[in-house]
Amino acid sequence: MAVKPLAAKALFTRTDLKPHSIQSTDDLEDIEALIGQERALGAVKFAAGMQQRGYNLFVIGPKGSGRHMAVNRFLQQRGAELDAPPDWVYVHNFEKPYMPLAISVPPGRGEPFRKAMHELVSDLKAVLPTLFESEDYRLRIDAVNKEAAEKQQHALEGVDTEARKHGVTLIRTPQGFAFAPLSGQKPMAPETFQQLPEEAQKRYQEATKGMMEELQKVLHGLPMIERDRLRELRKIARETARHVIEQEIADVETVMTCCDDVLAYLKIVADDMVEHIGLFMHSDEDGPLALPNGGSGEGAVEHDPATRYQVNVLVSNIPSGGAPVIVEDHPALGKLIGRIEHYAQMGNLITDFTLIKPGALHHANGGFLLINADKLLLNPMSWEALKRALYAEQITIESPYMTSATATVLSLQPDPIPLDLKIVLFGDYRLYLLLSSLDPDFQDLFKVAADFEEVLDRTPENDQLFARLVATIARNNKLRRFARDAIERVMEHAARIAGDSERLSTRVGLIADLMREADHWAGEAGKQAVSRAHVDQAITKQIHRADRIRERSIEQITRGTVLIDTGGAKVGQVNGLSVLQIGSFAFGKPSRISATVRVGGGKVVDIEREVELGGPLHSKGVMILSGYLARTYAPEAPMSLAATLTFEQSYGGVDGDSASSAELYALLSALSGVPIDQSLAVTGSVNQMGEVQAIGGANEKIEGFFDVCAARGLTGSQGVLIPTSNVKHLMLREDVVKACERKKFRILPISTIEEGIEALTGKKAGARGAKGKYPAGSINRLVEDRLLAFAKVRFKTGKERGGPVNT
Repeated sequence: MAVKPLAAKALFTRTDLKPHSIQSTDDLEDIEALIGQERALGAVKFAAGMQQRGYNLFVIGPKGSGRHMAVNRFLQQRGAELDAPPDWVYVHNFEKPYMPLAISVPPGRGEPFRKAMHELVSDLKAVLPTLFESEDYRLRIDAVNKEAAEKQQHALEGVDTEARKHGVTLIRTPQGFAFAPLSGQKPMAPETFQQLPEEAQKRYQEATKGMMEELQKVLHGLPMIERDRLRELRKIARETARHVIEQEIADVETVMTCCDDVLAYLKIVADDMVEHIGLFMHSDEDGPLALPNGGSGEGAVEHDPATRYQVNVLVSNIPSGGAPVIVEDHPALGKLIGRIEHYAQMGNLITDFTLIKPGALHHANGGFLLINADKLLLNPMSWEALKRALYAEQITIESPYMTSATATVLSLQPDPIPLDLKIVLFGDYRLYLLLSSLDPDFQDLFKVAADFEEVLDRTPENDQLFARLVATIARNNKLRRFARDAIERVMEHAARIAGDSERLSTRVGLIADLMREADHWAGEAGKQAVSRAHVDQAITKQIHRADRIRERSIEQITRGTVLIDTGGAKVGQVNGLSVLQIGSFAFGKPSRISATVRVGGGKVVDIEREVELGGPLHSKGVMILSGYLARTYAPEAPMSLAATLTFEQSYGGVDGDSASSAELYALLSALSGVPIDQSLAVTGSVNQMGEVQAIGGANEKIEGFFDVCAARGLTGSQGVLIPTSNVKHLMLREDVVKACERKKFRILPISTIEEGIEALTGKKAGARGAKGKYPAGSINRLVEDRLLAFAKVRFKTGKERGGPVNT
């Protein structure tokens, strides 16, 4: 029985929302979650609630599926139910300045702590200099200085008193202390001393020598008096400052009574401030209040000495804000785990703890961090750093300068911060499989996969849900209301995107793009509502913007540059169909497939494979042809065929097995000598049993051949052979459907090779009779007879040459 063309209603499945009493999107409620994603959202819910280590989430789905929006919305709701995580601050480590301390404070208390410490330093810089200028302090300082001076004077007077007993006295000279002979009660003039007898001079010199030893002892004791003076001055300064410092610290303690770690830190701060009073003074003079070795210590140089008392608020959370949900679009190493900034000083890069900056892990700590997996993997070191943090359950900021330029960079080793969060990675199925197979840590750290569906069953209930989705998108994007016919057209296009008349695509991004463009054209037309015509216009404009190459491809065929016949009949030649993808736009492209045959060793040569233009799937399809021929024809005779198959005028790679049935038709035509109708094109793969199997891109392939036929003029005999299993996938363009309605074009569903060859040649394929023979004149009989003839020729040729004949 001849294959009948499909009826027009089978080529496009319309949507009818009349039974749902919908007039426009105004009649529909918003939808809270993505439709048809119960499995994926269940996985998200499980991962968010699981507290054990390693239950992070990998969300699988194509871009534009709405997965990011759906997961983000769910986690925002989940985060609002959780307690806000603590704030984290970094402070100066007074024992090891190159290892800043991390302190956890209750949420919302980090910034008050920073302000309180800033005010503390500002107040002390204002109060302490005034305090040390007070009369009471000056009197105490003068008393100490006076006492020290009196001690020095008393010691020197003692030496002078002893010296006078020996006839000499102690005098000060520009060169220091010296002894001079006495003349009465006054030092003797040098001229008088020179006139003394030699014996008297000698006696004075011996007395001077003896007193010099006593003087040296006294002079050696004077520094100790000075040391005691300075110690007493420092003691007075500390005692004077401590009371004020402790009062100011008490104000900070009042602000931070909620945190024991901060209170312990403030005690250390108080002691350090007392020891470093000079940090708060406006003087560079040496003395008891001068800055004592004012650097912050090993590994850091401070641009402001008082920086040591500042607080670096790394993360600040709102107490009532719940757990954070952070989206990191650029997961470079520094933006992921934090970084240590530097500034230039004397040719070196210098830093301190106030230049520690947080990363996404810090901001999301205690909540959820969302990252695109491909962006994460494209950033050097980020993936390994994330894994280290998850395994260690802490965030360790690693400076990139630690491994380079260490001779000129002074860096820090900040205290690690405990990590408690859920990582959510977004990627497609290919990336998920690659990570699962190539990284042994991946499955251990990301135990939960949320696999988002790309399609939704087209049922009355789901039609209602999808209409609500359209209404939600319209309201969220502040679009005009969509009339019922516009909603129906959007749903029909969703079926076209899914490539299935029984399914609706759940790629929300593509649906939203179409709706926004339809709204634009409605606005251009001055309409208050979007109608079906505006949606059609948006679809047409989308195609027009992307189909330049499709138009040039059709032009090459109509001008005869690319040889494609759409009429007549030829032996060993058939029109095959392929799909080209350019960005998001796909279109069908006809190609001539030809076959030649002669006597040979039973090999079907695929020219595409031989020149390495054919992919493995295409090569597999060609090899299946050999299996089909061996099974179907002359099973008792050796296969003595040498055949070649090729895509004519193909200058790029070919892959996929969707042309295998077309190649088989061309081969059967070449063997039987029966021409194939060139007004028909073929798509579909074949198995060794001769069953025609479904392929992808059926709509685009049909439309590709239709466009060529329409450009040359439709005759009514033109059409496309498709697998019967692809009928349910048809959502063809309106012009194709109308042409089929008018009998100007036809779509033929094919289940077997026998049906296909009959449609292409107009001859019966034929079935084996009771005697094991195909009917005379049938395609199969002609092919079998030709193959037996090849076998006889091969046997005869081998016998005449005296060589072996393979059987």
